[in-house]
Amino acid sequence: MSYETIQFERDGAVAIIRLNRPEAANSLNALMSEELLKAATHCDSNPEIRAVVLTGNGRMFCAGGDLMTFAAQGDGMSEYIRYTTTGLHAAIARFARMNAPYLVAVNGTAAGAGFSMAITGDLVFAAASAKFTEAYTNAGVSPDGSGTYFLPRLVGRVKAMQLILMNDVLTAQQALEWGLVNEVVPDDRLMARVLEVAHRLASGPTLAYGEAKRLLADSHSNTLETQMELETRAIAGLTRHSEDARNAIVAFSRKEKPTFKGR
Repeated sequence: MSYETIQFERDGAVAIIRLNRPEAANSLNALMSEELLKAATHCDSNPEIRAVVLTGNGRMFCAGGDLMTFAAQGDGMSEYIRYTTTGLHAAIARFARMNAPYLVAVNGTAAGAGFSMAITGDLVFAAASAKFTEAYTNAGVSPDGSGTYFLPRLVGRVKAMQLILMNDVLTAQQALEWGLVNEVVPDDRLMARVLEVAHRLASGPTLAYGEAKRLLADSHSNTLETQMELETRAIAGLTRHSEDARNAIVAFSRKEKPTFKGR
């Protein structure tokens, strides 16, 4: 697969996606949203991919939407933005519900849609120099990129509203304290640490990871009884359809260490 605005590579069972418009602060345009959706769909469809990492090239993770390109659309700006967000949102949905764990490595400033994308990871790692800011209302617009879904679930409505209205700039350490990231890593160790975790997860029970991701994604909109029924169906389905689940249960019963093949 060839791309213009992102880079896609494989490191064994780990797929690495890099936002690749460093000259434009990795800002999001329509082509990048299309290519993110293409990459996400491939990761979701390919059983050989058992973990996915998203990061940025250059000094910034992502500065948000490409406002220069938006402004250049003139009267077509609204349609262009609608098309751009549609691709981005479909990509985020793929990452959220695919089986493979999805890790985000925030290598620099994450602003606007970059902030939204940064906090969508199943696990989020930030370079020590990274910064986070909503920035949307500074440009007279409201959040997109799933920000209004994930942000209040991570920090609560009060702090989410503060970040959106006040456009506070959080350091990586503050983002950790607020519960937006899992770990802060020295800049020069970020990718090594993320890939270490990604490869560990890529050797795990991929189908079980996928069921857990989908259960968590839906938990806020279900009743207790509905959620427990979905849990029953998921765990029973795994023991019926997943070789990993059946083999691991037998291995544990024999006090042996299970080996997971992702199926």
